[in-house]
Amino acid sequence: MCGITGWVSYQRDLRTDRTPVEAMTRTMACRGPDAEGIWTGRHIALGHRRLAVIDLSGGTQPMTAHTPDGRVVITYSGEAYNFTELRDRLRGRGHRFETSSDTEVVLRAYLEWGEAVAERLDGMYAFAIWDARDEKLVMVRDRLGIKPFFFHPTADGVLFASEPKAILAHPLQKRVITADGLREMLNGWNTPGAEIWSGMREVRPGSLVVVDRSGVRERTYWTLEPREHIDDLESTVAVTRELFGDIVKHQLVADVPQCVLLSGGLDSSSLTVVAARQLAAQGERVHTYSVDFAGRNESFRPDSMRATPDSPFVHDVADHVGAIHRDIVLPFTSMADREHRRAVIAARDFPVGMADVDVPLYLLFKAIREHSTVALSGEGADEVFAGYPWFHVPELAHADLYPWMAPVLAEWDDANATGMMNPGLVAALDLETYFKDSYRDAAAAVEFLPGEDEHERRMRIMCHLHLTRFLPMLLDRKDRISMAVGLEVRVPYCDHRLVEYVYNTPWSMKTFDGREKSLLRAAAGDLLPASVRNRVKSPFPSTQDDRYAGELQQQARELTEDADHPVFRFADRRWVDEVVRMDPADVPDSTREALDRTVDIATWLELHQPEIEVG
Repeated sequence: MCGITGWVSYQRDLRTDRTPVEAMTRTMACRGPDAEGIWTGRHIALGHRRLAVIDLSGGTQPMTAHTPDGRVVITYSGEAYNFTELRDRLRGRGHRFETSSDTEVVLRAYLEWGEAVAERLDGMYAFAIWDARDEKLVMVRDRLGIKPFFFHPTADGVLFASEPKAILAHPLQKRVITADGLREMLNGWNTPGAEIWSGMREVRPGSLVVVDRSGVRERTYWTLEPREHIDDLESTVAVTRELFGDIVKHQLVADVPQCVLLSGGLDSSSLTVVAARQLAAQGERVHTYSVDFAGRNESFRPDSMRATPDSPFVHDVADHVGAIHRDIVLPFTSMADREHRRAVIAARDFPVGMADVDVPLYLLFKAIREHSTVALSGEGADEVFAGYPWFHVPELAHADLYPWMAPVLAEWDDANATGMMNPGLVAALDLETYFKDSYRDAAAAVEFLPGEDEHERRMRIMCHLHLTRFLPMLLDRKDRISMAVGLEVRVPYCDHRLVEYVYNTPWSMKTFDGREKSLLRAAAGDLLPASVRNRVKSPFPSTQDDRYAGELQQQARELTEDADHPVFRFADRRWVDEVVRMDPADVPDSTREALDRTVDIATWLELHQPEIEVG
């Protein structure tokens, strides 16, 4: 895993103008703590920060291939899990390799197939290739958008990077956010191609962007398409199991220590037992990690999302497979630490307002990085196998809104959490219309098979929206926070082969036993302890300590003492004044979350100092 940056300018000689790309590359140091590389040509400057995972001594980047007609140079982030198969095929076509890295395989695959290289890769990746033969840049992103990739078209070329902060380090990118950017910042999903900073865009998942003297053009090489499912239930379960096993096998390839993130739920536990069996065949034991809060088991309070604490189930699985397991137990003080919040927001470039989830994730990854460089995660299973509760609520499946937003909007109404927003901003952004329009456009993009009945069509829409709008948001969080500490997180459930297969499985098969994630439970359940096999979904743990709400109130109270603090362009001062006077034990979860976002926004404003242009 790495960080990539670059600048194309057809009206400048960038061989003598390296300073901007050097500054851009430095912002990616956390993504690549092992090495830095800069390469410049007449109209191109490429930057790279390396986290060495495959071929530790080789694989230096940017990497160059020489052809009779000119150089081809790549700056690459991610993993192509089928690189050994591709290398064998390329050798058969006459290519010679100087390293054992997957980077060189991708570079030589481009020499062989050009832009069609994208369709031949399995994995998570974001890379840019400068082809001096045609003076063009080709930017490619993986199918599901596991690796982030952003770009900013300029008057004579483009800026690009793994993260917005790198593009913001270039003087051509202004720190301006318009109404559209604010809507994207305040929504609860990821709009493909959108970014909050004016002029900046995201390379869409499953797409490539080509830049040459004629301008910028985009092409989609992969989408979720409807296909007829011909397997019966028994065969479907068997194919799911075989596919997942092959995916995990490929993702366990690394030249550095690796581990599995274990929460005790069906997703991470299934991943753990499959990985443990494969490692055992090589004479190795699986290493697992979990996160928890001091005193949580003794003081745990069931709620609508979490019926049980994770710890007992984590240990059931770890004992079951003989894992080398470590619990990362966080004290309250680390949760409320302001520097931890600042580090998370700096990593995400975004004020999400979920510090009670993001900070524990950051601290977990930071602890893991002391022992491992690669971690496998169960992220994506809920979106692929329909694991969220709202998948199974008919009125939400047939409502004309993003289904995961319904509970959020209900909580907002109950707790008046929308009152946290400045009334003038609410009116200017017209979020209600924006939410409806976004859903309508997303649903209209879904394709169907001939003869699908209304219910099957609605459930296909549900699955499509989760995979294209909800999952990318979670993948971005996992990537940014893990790479902030130089940890590579792999997500086997997001392999496009598994996604395509399960997406096209009829809804009756996805729920054949009347429960969520029926196919996954059937495919891996016999490998699991009974306690985990029958456990209902429980999301990533968050603290239930009332002192956390109290600390949020104190930080918000300090904001109110500054009459000119820019956070009150976003938050309603009267609402904040009311909430900070409440007893911490009486602060509802939805109000605490809104207060969390207020403090997040304030921290983000201090970090980035954006210019807000709204009506």
